[in-house]
Amino acid sequence: METLEAIRTRRSIRKFKSSPVPDELVNKLLEAAMYAPSARDTQSWQFIVVTEKEILHKIPGIHPYAKMVYEAPLAVLICGDTFLESIVEYNAVNCSAATQNLLLAAHDFGLGGVWLGIYPRMERMKPFVQMFDLPENIIPISLVAVGYPDETRDTPARFKKSRIHLNKW
Repeated sequence: METLEAIRTRRSIRKFKSSPVPDELVNKLLEAAMYAPSARDTQSWQFIVVTEKEILHKIPGIHPYAKMVYEAPLAVLICGDTFLESIVEYNAVNCSAATQNLLLAAHDFGLGGVWLGIYPRMERMKPFVQMFDLPENIIPISLVAVGYPDETRDTPARFKKSRIHLNKW
């Protein structure tokens, strides 16, 4: 799939088939995530791959928009590491770029995914810290539910010339 086509046609998928995602594909998703740009090239991300149904089924109880995780065969928790990047906001930016790369790679491999925001909502962050026993230097930024899609989504027109400003506002 060409890059621009992947960007245009990737949609948030919230319904998944029960088929597991092969480890080889999971590794490719993580590799794509790790090739994201990062502020000051700190590459300050850490990833937790969640495949155990018992854990996946607990996630909707701590995130109000994560009901699709019940169906997903896996989820990836993307975290910032303050030992690698001390500026918390840069961790958020770095992990967001990694999240986007992961989602685009998933789409390219015929998988679907949806981005669930965690940071900066403390009421979401604290339960993830507790559930995954995250050390103090690890900040949960986003969660991506991944699997083979069991729905199709149309691609809306999103290019808006009115949002482009040349040289100044």
